[in-house]
Amino acid sequence: MERTPPDRCRVLECYQDGVRAIRELAERAADWEAPTPCPDWRLVDLAGHLRCVAENFLEYLQDAPDSRLATLFARDAAAAVLIRQQARQNAAELAVLPPEPGPARIMAFGVSAGAYADLMPDMWDRTHLIYRGTKYTVGDHAGAACVEWHLHAWDMARAMGETYQPRDPDLLVSAWHWGVPHLPLAAGDAWESVLRSSGRSPRWPDPAEGPGRVRGRRAGRAAQAARGVRRPPAAPDGAAGRPAR
Repeated sequence: MERTPPDRCRVLECYQDGVRAIRELAERAADWEAPTPCPDWRLVDLAGHLRCVAENFLEYLQDAPDSRLATLFARDAAAAVLIRQQARQNAAELAVLPPEPGPARIMAFGVSAGAYADLMPDMWDRTHLIYRGTKYTVGDHAGAACVEWHLHAWDMARAMGETYQPRDPDLLVSAWHWGVPHLPLAAGDAWESVLRSSGRSPRWPDPAEGPGRVRGRRAGRAAQAARGVRRPPAAPDGAAGRPAR
């Protein structure tokens, strides 16, 4: 059942739920310097990443089937190669993102995410990309966007000391198979499998859980300074890499 393409209406609802959750969390955020489950990222950095990803998704949709993303996947490279290439792209985009407060970044995210939502229903069956001989449509990639938004809503909630779970976690399992075809999904509880497959610990910030552990602000900044990384930090995620890190 997990391999069945997700229902269109459920995907559209799930997409809007994710965008709405991010906006509502941003409205409640009091400390944009708070650490997140994404190593070395403050909440304001995560907001910048959301802006970049939403802008990229809109570009990919408008350029389909000849987008940068489609060109990357057409090479049929191994998943590790896709992740590294997307990481370099993310690093370049985040490095030149202008400094701005978290709310402004979330507002920009909302504009691009909203434009994406307006366009995708009429383009639903258009080819988005081809990977290893299989065609994936705009509708399939909409599922990847759902995964992205809900994972980052969870990141934001955890950074704020709150809990978060999407209304339709089973939809995200199906969306992963069709929207993130180059990466496996762990077995188990639907939402926990999505969290763990994206490299997250469902119990963050428990330091015993390993990946995604909390770090102090000074430690995170010192580590970045040692690596010569500019704020906001780069991370290997997005549609072509491991989702939503």
